[in-house]
Order: sequence, then C-alpha cells, then structure tokens
Amino acid sequence: MLFDLKTINAVLTELEETRGVPREKVIEAIESALATAYRKEYGKKGQIVRAKFSAVSGAVEFFQVKEVVDDTKVIVRSENEDGEEIERAADDDRIFYNSEHHIFIEDARKIKKGAQLEDEIIFPLETKSDFGRIAAQTAKQVVIQKIREAEKVSVLSEYGTRAGEIVSGTVQRIERGAIFIDIGRATGILPYEEQIPGERYRQGERVRAYLMRVEDTPRGVHLRLSRAAPKFIEALFKQETPEVASGAVEIKAIAREPGSRAKIAVASNDPHIDPVGSLVGGRGVRVSTVMSELGGEKIDIIQWFENLKKFVTEALSPAKVLSVEVLDEAARHVKAIVADDQQSLAIGRGGQNVRLAARLTNAKIDIASLNKPAEPPPATAETEKAEPVPTETKTE
Repeated sequence: MLFDLKTINAVLTELEETRGVPREKVIEAIESALATAYRKEYGKKGQIVRAKFSAVSGAVEFFQVKEVVDDTKVIVRSENEDGEEIERAADDDRIFYNSEHHIFIEDARKIKKGAQLEDEIIFPLETKSDFGRIAAQTAKQVVIQKIREAEKVSVLSEYGTRAGEIVSGTVQRIERGAIFIDIGRATGILPYEEQIPGERYRQGERVRAYLMRVEDTPRGVHLRLSRAAPKFIEALFKQETPEVASGAVEIKAIAREPGSRAKIAVASNDPHIDPVGSLVGGRGVRVSTVMSELGGEKIDIIQWFENLKKFVTEALSPAKVLSVEVLDEAARHVKAIVADDQQSLAIGRGGQNVRLAARLTNAKIDIASLNKPAEPPPATAETEKAEPVPTETKTE
C-alpha cells in the first residue's frame, strides 16, 4: 500500500498546529479507517479487524482480534437430527459463539501462555492494498468523523477552562439578530439579548465579549458570549486594574442597564489601597477605557459598605443623602432623605439612579425630601432585564 508520506506528515503537522488535533489522534483515525475498509472489502461476519500505520515508513499491517471466552460467556449453536437449530433456555443470557470473534480459553492458552477470560488474542492478516470504491468512501468518512471528534475534544479542553474570561474574534455572519463570531478554532454566538442596545456590527469587524459558557452541540462547539452581562464589566476592570486582578481590590456588586449606565460597588482588602481610585485610575484613564469599550456607557464607582445605611447613601450618588431610615430590616426596605433640590437627582431620569442603587444594594429604596413625601422608585420593563452581580450585605 503506497502513501504520500510527505503529504500525510504535512497534514498531521497542520492539524496539530492550527486546529489542535494531536498527531496520534489523526494516526488513530487513519488506522480505524483502514481497518473499516479492510473489513468491508475482505472481512467476514463478526470479524474484528485492526490496522497499524507507520507515518515514518508508510507500512500498514492488519490484524484480526479474538476475545478469550469459555462456556460461561458463550453458547455454541447446535442442531437436532433434522438439522433444525436447538433453542436455548429462556433464562440463558449467553451470546452465541462466533469463531471469527471468539476463541475458547483452552485454545488461547496454546497460543499465549497465561491467557485469561476477556483477553485479546491477535492474529496477523494478509496485507491488502486494493480497496473498492465503497470501502474507500467509508474509510474517508471514518477519517473525517474521527478528526472532528478529536478537534471537538481539543476545543472543549481549551475553552472549557476559559469561561468567565474575555475573548475576541471577528464577525462571521449575522442571523436573526444573533452574531456569529469566528474565534480561532471555535465559533462564538452573541445572542440579540446579550448585545448592548444601539451597537451595530459588520462582517469582519473585531468584537470583544464575555465568555459565559461553552456548549457542545451537534454542529460543533459553540461559545456563548455576552456584552450585556454585569460580569463583562468586571472582566474588563480585571484587565485594566492590577489591584482587581490581584485581589487587593474586590468588586462586590454590579448593577447595570447595558448601553446606558452602571453602578459598581468595590472594597479594598488592603487598607493602604483606595478601591474607588484604583478603578478610576489616574485622570480617569482606567474607567474611561472601560466606558469606551462599552460604547460610552456611564459608570458610577462607589465604595461598598456592610452597613446598609452607609451602602445606600453611597449607592445613590451623585445625589447627596442627608439620612437613611430602615423601615423593614428583614425586607431590606429603607427610606432615603435628601434635600429638596437633590430629589430629582437621587431618583434620576426615568428613575434610573434609584433603580440601579436598589439593585446594587439589594434593597427597596424610597426617596423623600425634607418637605415632600417619600417616592418609591418607578418600575420599568428595563428593570427586569439587567441582572446585578450577586452580593451579600448585612444590616448592622
């Protein structure tokens, strides 16, 4: 059997370097394909055929494999005087003996000393090089399938550990609002609901997104992406802020309305580090970089407090809060008192400021001024869409 070894080795190298498929897996696929073609063209019913291929010499060897059995594993077909097969007992779950598939242990030990049940005994087969069209086509399909399986395993092992990171790729196509992104050896899917409202993408455009999870589908491995998730902001700040990446500064909670505004609560694990200043950066360069990636989305960075009153006071910034009264500690229901000229700022346009503050603190916040009654935050459809990063806060 003649092989173009130069071409085969070039393909092996390319698959390993560009698609992450190990050489051994491709050789296994070739061997499996050759064995399938041999069995289809020259094999007998029940015969187990294996092949061994050398990528160095191009030599191919074929073997027949038989499993070692005894009377507890198999039953020999028998006939009566009329030549009719004798039926076995209904409770007999043994399989029928096949001389091409099985070898009794007594015979196996004549070939291989110390052979045990379920061992495999190997017999060399005559080398063949002339395979029919159907056998060759079957072999081709086996190779393709095996390589796809190996590639899938490789992609899963690479990206399966990267969930929670930022990945980048180019827009491949757009279907029904979903954006398919080419990320090297895998395809990323950015669903419509995970996109930042107002952003538009073109084919070939570079896109960065948060990798939520890796999905193994019949069509291949797909990476589920998001640009609207609160975790995307956290991942961006990890890239821009060494203090966050090292754990010296911790992002405790995020409330976000993608494309419009976000609030982030941060705390420092080092008394010498200012958590808010770390994320803002010198002259605001760090927060500006993140805002630019998000299409100009405004970001408020506040200090996190375990004390609910202090936390709510910070969360309602830029409005100045005079005091916070806890109405129901169990339900985390509070009333924030502000000056008359601060009430509209505390509530925000369309109630956005108080809405984000409530979600950031996981509390129900009523806004009241010195001379006006308390106003609960207005509810909108947008409130239900965004999800804050989970956090635990306790009221002292």
